[in-house]
Amino acid sequence: MSDDGQSAITIIAMLGSVFSPYYVEARARGAADPLMHCAMNVALYGPRADRWALTERPRGAVFRSPRSLAIGPSLMEWSGGELRVSFDEITAPLPSRLSGTVRLRPPARGPSAGAHGGVALDGRGLHRWTPIAPIARAEVELTHPSLRFSGSAYLDTNAGDEPLDRAFERWTWSRALGSDGIALTYDVQRRDGTRLLLSPAFDAAGGARELPPLAPRPLGDTRWGMSREIAADPGSAPRLLRTLEDTPFYARSLAAATFGGKPATVVHEALSLDRFASPWVQFLLPFRMRRAR
Repeated sequence: MSDDGQSAITIIAMLGSVFSPYYVEARARGAADPLMHCAMNVALYGPRADRWALTERPRGAVFRSPRSLAIGPSLMEWSGGELRVSFDEITAPLPSRLSGTVRLRPPARGPSAGAHGGVALDGRGLHRWTPIAPIARAEVELTHPSLRFSGSAYLDTNAGDEPLDRAFERWTWSRALGSDGIALTYDVQRRDGTRLLLSPAFDAAGGARELPPLAPRPLGDTRWGMSREIAADPGSAPRLLRTLEDTPFYARSLAAATFGGKPATVVHEALSLDRFASPWVQFLLPFRMRRAR
């Protein structure tokens, strides 16, 4: 997110694209190869226009090493303590070029995976979340469209050994940026009826703590009728600032909320796995993505 709040970018490298309808079809036919369904998803939210790119590619377009990952024309690579991401993708549903470079720099001394290691989201440990760099800075330089900005950044990873909809009904996730650090929430509703709420907080000096008890607070439904709740201070009234992504099963939003009595700007995500698995959503998904042969 840019320091002036006018621009933002999200980049997700997917090995086995969890939201691919083609991967769902392959699994229905039997054992499926996750590396036949890989993508570098890039979403840009700019001051003039937003752009979305998601191209699914087969294993022949994927190259991995201990410090790098290439999917088609896009590359993530650790170098000298920074994560450099270069991408050159085609948007959907209307084709246009989305290309540029992001350099993400975790603090030299600050919160990292060592401060808050991988956490199991389900009861069997098949789904795991690791906030690698909860607090970071990023420099963004795009060539298509022409745009430059810098600001607060975040890096995490999710890994799983089964499809998401087998373990979860829904979840919400948020990253709240305040004046003295950041707060993360991961609120998971599992298929077995249990619920998990993770709420770690980090300060710039490297300290980690758990937030005081939070409670689900309404954030308003999307145009697709997706309900949005945000785990925030009990009795507080979070305020929606902007809906960044509005789909039948997933929403990404910008909001204002309080955590531990302190105001923060929040990037929030809501996901319904029941909706994702429904036939009508599976029918619509190819309109938001491309598939390379």
